[in-house]
Formats: sequence, C-alpha cells, structure tokens
Amino acid sequence: MDEQINYNLTQISTWKRIFFMLVFAAIGGLVRMLLWAVIILQVASALLTGKANVNILNFGRSLSTYTYHILLFLTFNTETMPFPFSDWNVTAELHLPETNNSAK
Repeated sequence: MDEQINYNLTQISTWKRIFFMLVFAAIGGLVRMLLWAVIILQVASALLTGKANVNILNFGRSLSTYTYHILLFLTFNTETMPFPFSDWNVTAELHLPETNNSAK
C-alpha cells in the first residue's frame, strides 16, 4: 500500500493536473464574476427595453458552457482541459465516461 502511495505521489502527470486544476479554479472565479456582470446587464436591458438583449444572452450562454467545462475538468469528469487549451465551445462535444449507478 505504501508503495502505491509513493508511486502515485511521484507521478508528474498528477502534479501537472493539480497545477492546471488550481489555474482553472482561479479562472472559474473570474468567470463567475463576469457572469454576474452579464446578469446585471441583462436585468438592466430587460428593465429599459422590456426584452432580453440577444448579444448578452448568447455571451451568457457561452460563459455558462465554459463554466460547466471548467467544473467537469475540476471534478475529474473529463481530461479535456478547457479554453485556452482547447476550443472555446468544445464542451458541447465532450463524451463523458459512463458511471456505474448500482448503489441505490
């Protein structure tokens, strides 16, 4: 058991992933702040014009998808790193691994 732990601790790929997880956790925090700005702009648009702004709507959808991709990466559901290490809209094309839901 100790040998397995030592082997796991010496894997450079694990440490690289941890580093990128920290980077994307910080990026995720910035994106969430930007999403609040989108929310405020959309509320202002709805109050002033009576309808949602299509450009802000599309940008908000894109940011939401990006946040989803970051969360998938942080929770080990995908090995595909989010933008800027992959295309911006790659999340829609991700094939997530199947999980075994036998414990009910």
